[in-house]
Amino acid sequence: MTENIDKSTHLTQQWLAEIQALKQQMAQLQQERDEAWESSQKWRQLYNTESEQRRRDAQFSQQAIASVKAELQKFQGIDTGTLPNAVTAIAIQQEIAQIKSVEELKSKFIAVVKERDRLMQALKTEQDNHAQTRKSLTTALGDAIDSLARERAGGGQGAGGAGGDGGDGGDGE
Repeated sequence: MTENIDKSTHLTQQWLAEIQALKQQMAQLQQERDEAWESSQKWRQLYNTESEQRRRDAQFSQQAIASVKAELQKFQGIDTGTLPNAVTAIAIQQEIAQIKSVEELKSKFIAVVKERDRLMQALKTEQDNHAQTRKSLTTALGDAIDSLARERAGGGQGAGGAGGDGGDGGDGE
């Protein structure tokens, strides 16, 4: 009878030890899950901050491009907002009437061409900056998606700590 009690006690102790080990394993996995969640939240916030800044930059660039285009059209004489206006047409005619010589006309023409060229270069620069912003934003989005995918794929193997360190290094690129 004592032998049965000893076996029963021994089995009970084994079960209790197994239950305790499973509890510890479950607690560790929950902690890793929480760390991975915090890391993904950090990445989400960084992405949102970056994308908001890129949206503001893009909006500012679009406004600058529109302004430059408007000035360019104005200097090219195709400002549709003001040309139909009789007052503007009269002002242009008066400015032309003030030109007294071919030399003045040449000088005015050279100034207008230089300004046009400057504005066209500014427009090209804005377009290049816009393209670079689009490329950078696409890259940042791809990096964030890749990082989140790695974070989810490596979730049970200490990914929370590694994801935080890897994320900081990725911002420098």
